Amino acid sequence: MSQIIISPSILSADFANLERDIKLVEEAGADWLHIDVMDGHFVPNITIGVPVVKSIKKVTKLPLDVHLMIENPEKYIEAFAHAGADILTFHYEAVKDVPAIVDLIKSFGIKAGMSIKPKTSPDDVLNFLNILDLLLVMTVEPGFGGQSFMEDCAEKIPVIKRHAPENLIIQVDGGINAQTAKICTKYGANSLVAGNYIYKSDDIKNAVQSLR
Repeated sequence: MSQIIISPSILSADFANLERDIKLVEEAGADWLHIDVMDGHFVPNITIGVPVVKSIKKVTKLPLDVHLMIENPEKYIEAFAHAGADILTFHYEAVKDVPAIVDLIKSFGIKAGMSIKPKTSPDDVLNFLNILDLLLVMTVEPGFGGQSFMEDCAEKIPVIKRHAPENLIIQVDGGINAQTAKICTKYGANSLVAGNYIYKSDDIKNAVQSLR
């Protein structure tokens, strides 16, 4: 996969003007739209839920890349799938039975992703790579935008790449900008999530393109 998939995070958008800010990244050439769902339990922050995802689906043609930073994700997968998620990513650390969650997500005809936090070893998830569509490597502690990139987390990417099927999307989220994007893609990532770098930029189109 030569094309780098750029998935702007709406966590950094203006929620009072969310449709406008979604259109801005759509027009700038973004490939997906990254939606962070936080429950205040798995991570120390609360963001958005099913109704907002359903509303976003009505105003964009971009695939919705929904990142569930929540406990017991199996309880909410059906609702998010019906709301319009195209990719649902759960956390390895939040579940007991990874294959069962993957099967549940795929039963709704959407892509299944799994994310790992900074302290999780890539060795813990190598056995699951063949059943996933996407593996998300967090390069910050999940919960809040605007944190600094942790390069030691990005060093997990080559380990994952060596064991992954060719079609696995290896996504990175956390502190992504033009410089850290180069580090991640050099290691083998083919999808990048960026929030502040894109939405706080004076030139959103240039910011999106610079990540490629």
